[in-house]
Amino acid sequence: MTALVLTAQVGQNKDRPERKFLLTLIDTAFLITAFVTLFVIIDPIGLAPLFIAITQGMSQKKRRSIALRAVGVGGAVLFLFAVFGESVLSFVGISMPAFRIAGGVLLFLTALEMLFNRRTKRREDQSDDDVADDPSVFPLAIPLIAGPGAITSVILITDNHPGWLGIGEVTAVVAAVLILVYVMFSIGTLLEQLLGKIGINVITRILGMLLAALAVQFVMEGISAFELLSEARQ
Repeated sequence: MTALVLTAQVGQNKDRPERKFLLTLIDTAFLITAFVTLFVIIDPIGLAPLFIAITQGMSQKKRRSIALRAVGVGGAVLFLFAVFGESVLSFVGISMPAFRIAGGVLLFLTALEMLFNRRTKRREDQSDDDVADDPSVFPLAIPLIAGPGAITSVILITDNHPGWLGIGEVTAVVAAVLILVYVMFSIGTLLEQLLGKIGINVITRILGMLLAALAVQFVMEGISAFELLSEARQ
């Protein structure tokens, strides 16, 4: 009996490292997917020249202050939707599969805009409309950082990892992307001179291709969830 118990305990101990490794692998894949999605949607590289244009003529100190406030406000908006986004959808009566399909379509349209360079022109038009002395909240934080695409992505990504652990992981990913946004704002002039307009356009189109693939994945997952719900009801 003792030998059997010891054998069972050894077997369990052998399985634990494999399970931990598998969980770590799954979490890593989730974090990478979430980071790529938000990085492509928020597009720190594409925002850098817009930030320079919006803050043209301002001192370096004021630019850093505006960049910090814009990143803070944008991060707060995305965090609120990560925590309460699904509750708001439930209150309105929208199912997650329906929102996932709609979000995938929206992200796909955003990807098309990036591929055909329409997104940059639209953002430039938004940045030119009624820019006040402090553009940190509008148009930088909303809608350039925390726009419809970013908000949709945060809700969909959080739904893939429900619970406070998932919210914490999504918050960490959002924070990492926003840190990159702040860095790009800080070195925007240097980056624009280094890459040039052609370089930024090439990177934008590559990111658009990645976003299109992720958008199709969201739509497919939504359709699969609808099929599962229909089978469960039958």
